[in-house]
Parts: sequence; structure tokens; C-alpha cells
Amino acid sequence: MDPADAPPTLPPQRAAVLAFLRAELAAGRAPSLAEIALAFGFASRNAAQKHVQALVADGLIEQAAGRKRGLRLPGGAADLLPLPVLGRVAAGQPVSAEGVARSGMHADADGQLWLDRRLFSPRPDYLLKVQGDSMIDDGILDGDLVGVHRTPEARDGQTVVARVDGELTIKRLQRARRTIRLLPRNPAHAPIEVGPGQDFAIEGVYCGLVRKG
Repeated sequence: MDPADAPPTLPPQRAAVLAFLRAELAAGRAPSLAEIALAFGFASRNAAQKHVQALVADGLIEQAAGRKRGLRLPGGAADLLPLPVLGRVAAGQPVSAEGVARSGMHADADGQLWLDRRLFSPRPDYLLKVQGDSMIDDGILDGDLVGVHRTPEARDGQTVVARVDGELTIKRLQRARRTIRLLPRNPAHAPIEVGPGQDFAIEGVYCGLVRKG
């Protein structure tokens, strides 16, 4: 949006801040005060805060109380979903879980994105960044952020995030009578065979992705 499209009563700089915030929020990013200050060359976050407070008072932007990244578009609360980015997941060889354990998943405020909930089904609980190309035939590419619905159960054929010997991977689940296989969607990669007694758990099911431009 061009600053000229903002309400005419806004000072030019405030109109520019509003245009910046609308563009960022529409892309699923809720900038912090520090990021707003950096974008406009403000000497401190106080100047950014004054602009934000004025825009909130005018009803042009909404702000969730107590959140570092709580800015959102007016009327968008029902459509935007705050999701933490918890780390990486392998689409290739498994990567370290990096503390992303079933009982201890968390993220700080800097690792949160506001995204349109209509991008996902079912509703995700968190995002993981894909590392590797083993799922490219399913349209899941290196660098994508995948939404994960936290659950220890999954059906045969679902795409899951699984923990194998303490490491995370995203694959198609294949269940047989006595075996579990994690299937890649790239012929250059081999399936992962889960052996008896091996440390294995389903962390969640895949429910959509976001690809940053």
C-alpha cells in the first residue's frame, strides 16, 4: 500500500508506518517495535511505539495485550493464527530434535508468526522449518515452514513429523502388521525402517505449509 492511500488525516510518516505494518501483517509477519524503528531509522523504539499507539487509538491497527509481536489487522483476529516456529525438521536424513520434545515444545516471542488459519487443515500447533528435499514430490521444499498438528497418533499414508532415535524427520507414514516405515517422496532418498525396540514416536501430522518469497 502506498502512504497516499492511508487516511488523509494521518501525518506522512505515520501513514508510511501504517502502510509498512499492513504489508507485513498481510504477509503473516508481526513486526516488533525494534524492527519498526529499524525500518524507519528511528533513534529508539519509543518513536515507533508512539506511532503504533496512535494507529491503535485510531482503530487502524489492533494490538494484543502483553505480546511483543501482538499487532494485527483490524477484524483479523478470527482469521489470523499465532504460531511458534520451534526449529527444524529434516526432509532427508533426520536432524537433531534440538530440544523440540513432545512434552517441552516452546518458542520465544521472536519465533512466532501470525498466519491465515485457512492455509491449514487441521489447525496446526506450531511450525517447523524444512531442511532437505526428500518430500519434493509432495510439494514440500527445502526452507518451507510446515504446520504441525500435535498428536501421537496418525493413520497409514499420512505425512507426519516423527522422532527417530531423538531426531526429527517429516515423511509419509506406512504401517504394516509388524513394521513401520517412513517414506520419502523423492526417489533419490531411501525409506526409513523403524526396527523393533527403536526409539520412535509421532510428534504430529502435517497440515499445510508457508513458503517465504
